[in-house]
Amino acid sequence: MPDTINHQRRGLLGAAALTVAAVEFGLIGSAKAQTQGTADTAAAVKPGSHTSFEALKQVKTKVLDIGYAEAGPADGPVALLLHGWPYDIYSYVDVAPILAAAGYRVIIPYLRGYGTTRFLSKNAFRNAQQAALAVDMIEFMDALKIKEAVVGGFDWGARTVNIMAALWPERCKGMVSVSGYLIGSQEANKKPLPPQAELAWWYQYYFATERGREGYDKYRHDFAKLIWKLASPDWHFDDATFDRSAKALENEDNVAITIDNYRWRLGLAESQREYDALERKLATSPTIGIPTITMEGDANGAPHPAPASYADKFTGKYEHRDVTGGIGHNLPQEAPQAFAQAMLDVARL
Repeated sequence: MPDTINHQRRGLLGAAALTVAAVEFGLIGSAKAQTQGTADTAAAVKPGSHTSFEALKQVKTKVLDIGYAEAGPADGPVALLLHGWPYDIYSYVDVAPILAAAGYRVIIPYLRGYGTTRFLSKNAFRNAQQAALAVDMIEFMDALKIKEAVVGGFDWGARTVNIMAALWPERCKGMVSVSGYLIGSQEANKKPLPPQAELAWWYQYYFATERGREGYDKYRHDFAKLIWKLASPDWHFDDATFDRSAKALENEDNVAITIDNYRWRLGLAESQREYDALERKLATSPTIGIPTITMEGDANGAPHPAPASYADKFTGKYEHRDVTGGIGHNLPQEAPQAFAQAMLDVARL
């Protein structure tokens, strides 16, 4: 079934206030709907039409040697696209050609612990707290001499672009964020959730144990495939599609980064002092003032907050879009035309 989009714009009364617990784990809610037209239309594409990028590039930052894919004109406006866990840059393999054809310079990096991205020092702390990932991307932009970009992401990538937009708004021309506002804090995550909500985060609690770390390391491929199926129950991806992305999880630091990320959220992993000031700002649940489009698939099986719970976190021009047709958690790969359309539209809100 082809995906369809329901455009929802903020009303004058706003939406329900966001609790930080809902940001991290997702609670219930609803949103209002109103249709808005678009200026340019993304080229039609069948999901899975593209299976590769041109040769990957590498660039060094202060901490990392980051691998990334690039498409489109070198002098075009930049679209920076960030993946999540347990996914990789191939989440955007069908999005990139659409944006490139529209004149964008499309940049898709591997996050720390994925693909060809490596730490420059073997002694570097394999930290994956939320502020570290955002600083990585600001330093990545600096290394490529990119002043500003339209940013987009889902899962870890959505949280990262949220943080970039909140703390470095001058670097972000607009943002597309799947599942909305995902900035969290260790303090907020101390609060227990109702049993059904806790159940959805089973893997986070599994990773809090040594058994979980060993299990993910031993069964990484199978673990990732299970998450894909649970998070996108109506997405019938083939083995070739999964295997292309699963290779990114073979990175020597993937286990350490994955485990640290989820343990940090629960206060079970140490923070790096250099990020303390940033984390204090993030713990206040800062608003985001840049033009933003949030998106949600109608079949997202992963924990996610309801649009009404975060709408008032976006104080600038804002729109929410529901994408129907059995679209799950990996929205850019499952509905590439809808995601690309949002990237084109957000700069014109």
